[in-house]
Amino acid sequence: MMQLFDLKGRRALITGSSQGIGFALAQGLAAAGAQVVLNGRDRAKLADAAAKIAGAETLAFDATDHAEVRAAVDAFDAHSPIDILVNNAGMQHRAPLEDFPEDAFQRLLQTNIASVFNVGQAVARHMIARGKGKIINIASVQTALARPSIAPYTATKGAVGNLTKGMATDWAKHGLQCNAIAPGYFDTPLNAALVADPTFSAWLEKRTPAGRWGRVEELQGACIFLASDASSFVNGHILYVDGGITASL
Repeated sequence: MMQLFDLKGRRALITGSSQGIGFALAQGLAAAGAQVVLNGRDRAKLADAAAKIAGAETLAFDATDHAEVRAAVDAFDAHSPIDILVNNAGMQHRAPLEDFPEDAFQRLLQTNIASVFNVGQAVARHMIARGKGKIINIASVQTALARPSIAPYTATKGAVGNLTKGMATDWAKHGLQCNAIAPGYFDTPLNAALVADPTFSAWLEKRTPAGRWGRVEELQGACIFLASDASSFVNGHILYVDGGITASL
């Protein structure tokens, strides 16, 4: 039974994986036997992160640049086929909606949505030719919920959820499984300001049935499941890993 979760012999590309959730997911996939490929724009940060995972490779590109993504993925996949893609690259910007800067809105669209399309399409073309592949998009608890000051972020993560369903609808017939993980509130660099705010942390602990922030390593099991043969008939699914926050009023 445990062989269903074995990722030996498979290569996994994780975008935005030099820190935070992306790095934790890379560690989890590597522990399950996968050859991991870390991605980001900062080559120095990538090298530092790769040094912490035995055998990790790096592939630097800007996930928001469609042409750059296509060129990098095509060149890499030609000699090192990508079996698993985790679309993790993302950003946050907080401001009241009525004052939300237009340039910040555009950056959110490019980083949180366009990157999923860009990398997903580039990698899927090769997966389709091979008749198999796993794509895991990182959505958010904000795929289903909203909070003050992050309306554009909420919109982007809602789009990630529906793009995941669209990927499954188009690509399942080619042997691909396309799913999403929707994390709740985790202690990451992206949430550093909230973690440091005692008022917010107290609210979150009361609002979440589990009564605490999530730990990034608690996302690894979900990722391994969706990357493995154990999820061979799971497609277009959004898996919430949130301590119960979406289940409770």
